[in-house]
Amino acid sequence: MSKRVWALLAATMVSLIYGVSFTIAKDVMPVYVQPFGFILLRVMGATVLFWGISVFGPKEKIALKDFPRIVAAALFGVALNMLTFFKGLSYTSPISAAVIMVTTPIIVMILSAILIKEKIKWHKIVGILLGLFGTGFLILYGKSVGNATNAMLGNLLVFINAVSYGFYLIVVKKLMDKYNAFTFVKWIYTFGLLMVLPFGWNEYQAIQWQNIPVTILWEIVFVVVFTTFFTYLFNLVSMRELKPTTVAVFIYLQPLFATIFAMSLGKDHLTWVKIVAAVFIFIGVYLVTKKKS
Repeated sequence: MSKRVWALLAATMVSLIYGVSFTIAKDVMPVYVQPFGFILLRVMGATVLFWGISVFGPKEKIALKDFPRIVAAALFGVALNMLTFFKGLSYTSPISAAVIMVTTPIIVMILSAILIKEKIKWHKIVGILLGLFGTGFLILYGKSVGNATNAMLGNLLVFINAVSYGFYLIVVKKLMDKYNAFTFVKWIYTFGLLMVLPFGWNEYQAIQWQNIPVTILWEIVFVVVFTTFFTYLFNLVSMRELKPTTVAVFIYLQPLFATIFAMSLGKDHLTWVKIVAAVFIFIGVYLVTKKKS
């Protein structure tokens, strides 16, 4: 298989893991672990894993002038990204959060055009809009609205999260072109850990491990190992071969995979809305990932 096919598979795996994680994370939060405590747990676990696996990676030295970029990647890709999403989700309804999140590919497309002068082809614009329509359709008509305690603040925080992720994809692309992923990802998470520590420490200390059932402990392990560690690695694999705009469009698959997983557990059922939405999403992703001959 070509490197591009591997990159597309890696990006699909990220969406699949995130889609499954929506259901799993709901089992853990907020009953057993509070949101910021969970973020600290995720970042701490992933930092240990990345430092451990880096022993087997190539022995490269990071230039001192690249550390500000690594700190920026930690801010946009770990700290700001995770904290604003979890906090925003606690204030707004899941439906509003999901609708705002799917604007990410459009934000990335605009930022890529401005910051790295990426030329946006017409089929990518059509693909992003089709995917946006399909995902919006799935979210608006496929799920219940839910409660919102402070919708305006929550929606703003989720939007900041979407913009933050867009900046991260662009910032990390330059590092990918220069170093092997194992060389710098451990540093991104180390700086990210220092950033989330003040926000999550109290909630982390409040975790009552002795009261957590074994099934929930395994779900916490899944979130740390797969949703944090592996998704970050897969994302970096896809970033090496694909443009930020292409990587971002895979976010459209997340609500689709989340719905499929929920249906497999009997928590959701198939409707014509979901079928139509799936068709639009897959056509959109195909158009964006299609390489011009």
